[in-house]
Amino acid sequence: MGCLVGLGWFILLVAVVNIEAQNKPPIKINSKCLGNLLRVDVSRLGGSFLEVSAVINNSSIILTPSLSSKCGFTIKKDHLGNAVIYASVQNCFARNVDDKAFTTKLGLRLQSDNVVDKFYLVSVKKAAPNDYTLPAYPYSDPRKAAEQPMDAGFRIATVVFLTPEERVMQVDEAQRNGYGISSTLTRLVLRSPNPSRETYTKDVAGVPMTVLSTSIIFEKTKLTTQLYAGAACPQAQGGVFFTETSIRWFLPRRIAPLICPKHFRLLEVNMGVNGRKLEATEMSARNYSLTLDDLYVIVEIPIGAAGCHIKSHVQDGQYFTSYMIELMLELLWTEDDTNEDTRYKVFLPVETPLQLQPPQVIDATVPKEMMFKALIGPVGFDVMLKNIRSPYEVLSLADCFARGFKVFDNMSPNGCSKVYTVEVPFTDRVVGQMKEMGVTIYTLYLTFGFLVLPKHAPFTATAYLRAKLEDIDPRSVAPPSVAPPSAVASSSIKSRLDVTLRYPKTNTTIQDFSLACNFVTKLIECFPNGTITAMAITLESVPSLNPRRLTLRDPACGPTYSNDQYAYFVFTANSCGTTRKFLPNMMLYENEISITDELELGKLSQSKEPEFELKVLCYYDINTNQAMGFNSRPRRSEPYADDARGEMQVEMRVALDDSYSAFHRVEDDPITKYLQQPLYFEVELMGSYNPKVSLELAHCWATLEEDKMSLPQWDLIVNGCANSRDPHPVIFHSVLPKGRVHYPSNFKRFEVPMFAFAEDKDNLNRQVFVHCEVVICDVRNPVDVQCSDQDNTMKGQKLAVSDDPGFKSVTSGPIIIMRS
Repeated sequence: MGCLVGLGWFILLVAVVNIEAQNKPPIKINSKCLGNLLRVDVSRLGGSFLEVSAVINNSSIILTPSLSSKCGFTIKKDHLGNAVIYASVQNCFARNVDDKAFTTKLGLRLQSDNVVDKFYLVSVKKAAPNDYTLPAYPYSDPRKAAEQPMDAGFRIATVVFLTPEERVMQVDEAQRNGYGISSTLTRLVLRSPNPSRETYTKDVAGVPMTVLSTSIIFEKTKLTTQLYAGAACPQAQGGVFFTETSIRWFLPRRIAPLICPKHFRLLEVNMGVNGRKLEATEMSARNYSLTLDDLYVIVEIPIGAAGCHIKSHVQDGQYFTSYMIELMLELLWTEDDTNEDTRYKVFLPVETPLQLQPPQVIDATVPKEMMFKALIGPVGFDVMLKNIRSPYEVLSLADCFARGFKVFDNMSPNGCSKVYTVEVPFTDRVVGQMKEMGVTIYTLYLTFGFLVLPKHAPFTATAYLRAKLEDIDPRSVAPPSVAPPSAVASSSIKSRLDVTLRYPKTNTTIQDFSLACNFVTKLIECFPNGTITAMAITLESVPSLNPRRLTLRDPACGPTYSNDQYAYFVFTANSCGTTRKFLPNMMLYENEISITDELELGKLSQSKEPEFELKVLCYYDINTNQAMGFNSRPRRSEPYADDARGEMQVEMRVALDDSYSAFHRVEDDPITKYLQQPLYFEVELMGSYNPKVSLELAHCWATLEEDKMSLPQWDLIVNGCANSRDPHPVIFHSVLPKGRVHYPSNFKRFEVPMFAFAEDKDNLNRQVFVHCEVVICDVRNPVDVQCSDQDNTMKGQKLAVSDDPGFKSVTSGPIIIMRS
């Protein structure tokens, strides 16, 4: 979620985009100018790690999270593994020509297994129609761009944060606290880290918003001026409501923290997706709705409409989806007492709750083409078809292509999902065939095995396809009368066809005759894995037989498929009442198909029809050797370690800054910090070389004594989450595979923004000790200590320390807290 407020004199210009790379990239890079933002999309990353740096004066400066926040960059990955980079047009490293032309150069470095793959240079230029000469950069150290304004006029001297408790900071102090502040002759830029101690939450027309409100004081020789600058952003999913079919977002029409006078006029309202403003015609084509009432600007979009992305989930083997979309609203208003225009832009990523969405199977077969055709979907782009199973074999996609199957996917019309198409020839051995009254019936039973990436979570979809194809020429025989089969054997069906030939003009009978044919078919099949299939068909001698009522010995074992002509059974040799006999050199498995329903038996006895019974016999050799072919495939799920006890070495240390590249030494104890300075903690599982082992923080707290059980105690991390009751909660830092960090799952990093442990506010010079309880688990089966949504009643409640022998405690300190 991002929020931008433009001042009245901010002018948007026409954008020109240029991308250069040292070599033709295997990845795909796209760049766009979106008003006062630049967007770079990097796709096809695969498993590579992407490092982003700003390039200026032939120097590359890596964009760390803190530097990105200060300088106007946002870098994130979506659930498909693609990266999106947003950069403010006025970022710290942009070359600025007369506040009319801005050029930003980014370096993209791909790394796989700590080996640099390639380096790409991306240049994005936003300029007015005229050409300008780029001036030389005024500072020898490019990092000064994050700290100094470029004009020689008024200089920013002081920032007053108008929080419920007013705070005054000098520019250098604000920059040390993570704020980005700069100005030019016509522009002021203020950026705030998120979260920040100077932001606060305010309810605006029922929508919770995070607010930053400041007064910037400028100084020039014997002159002082003051300018208000503020921002208000809806909190995650703030003002968003869902129905089964749509998403509705309510943004307050009057954003009180930003609008001072009582009277203002809303001049313009625009909406967009992924940072791009949409025209009315495109909104109508997508069925988007933008309306206003007395209180709100209301956006409504259908779930699954163009512009969204499907995120796939698997729970208990079932396929669920959530729809993700990044909405944008842009408002332009004027305040009556100043007649100044303010442009406000806000981005809100939205994700719907999970919905059960099993893939649908559509039979698109055209029998004359002698090919089964099935459409399976829709599924998200993070879903991969792994294999196709028939009752007899499992085929990888390579096997399918070798057999003549066609398997491909197509994007759905809304662009949010895809649909798989599978084509199987009638002639393939997985296709069943049966002759019936002058037609051939083809049947196909397939199970499609899918995986959801990147976790390779499996789920399936099943298709049963049936097609009829006429195989009798009506010009040869007219009209035939067909008798049902008169006899059945285990390997063939004997049928009789009564035929009358007539002369069409006079309708005179030329000849009557009958044809008897044996149709070779496998009514009973015995498979090496113990699966048995059997087909029972109707007989001329039992005309009232209903195949749907047939069962095996166990009455609960009915047909897998049946109609008026036949019943098809699939069962295993150790089920449905099957018996086993040992014969010389072989085993015999035996069952039978018959009518077990007493009501049906009564009807047959009254009609004096013979009883129907089909013996099912399967013989298996005992003392013979068989050659076996197999294809290896990755296991569906890796085994994970069960909970267990054992010795583990865990160390906690304090870093000098948020780069975590240097640490306070033990001999430096005690560590001295001022009240306003943050503390950067790192916890490491020592001696571990296993990426599948995860170190999790269960609880962290601080005490005045080295004894972790001493009182008082201040909770920092509770049940894996930042303490929600702390007005200055800890900040978690991500760990990347870089330098000494080979396995990020073995590390945890967090920042404590402020200490206020002393009950006596006049005596803050105290020493504190920080303690953490950690637990080691399998990354694929973590214990429940990770931060997640919890009931409000549970937040801030810490379990008694050391009451679980599976937890390990570590302590850091003493740390002397001094007042500046």
